[in-house]
Amino acid sequence: MITRTLDFFGGLYQLARLAVISRFRFRGAYWAWRRYTAFGRGAPQSKMEVARAVVEYGVWMHRMRTGR
Repeated sequence: MITRTLDFFGGLYQLARLAVISRFRFRGAYWAWRRYTAFGRGAPQSKMEVARAVVEYGVWMHRMRTGR
C-alpha cells in the first residue's frame, strides 16, 4: 500500500517534471505523439479514461527512473 502511494506521488512528480520540460505546450508535437501512441486513432471514451491513462503513464515513468 505504501509503495503504491509513493509510486502515485512519484508519478505526479514525473508528470509535473515533463510538463516543465515541454514548457507546458500540451498541444505541441510531443504531446500529440503521446496521445496518438496512448490511444491510437480512436478517441478515449471519457475524460476519466484520459486522466487514468495519464496517471498510469506517470507512475510508469517513476518506476522506470527509480529502477523498479
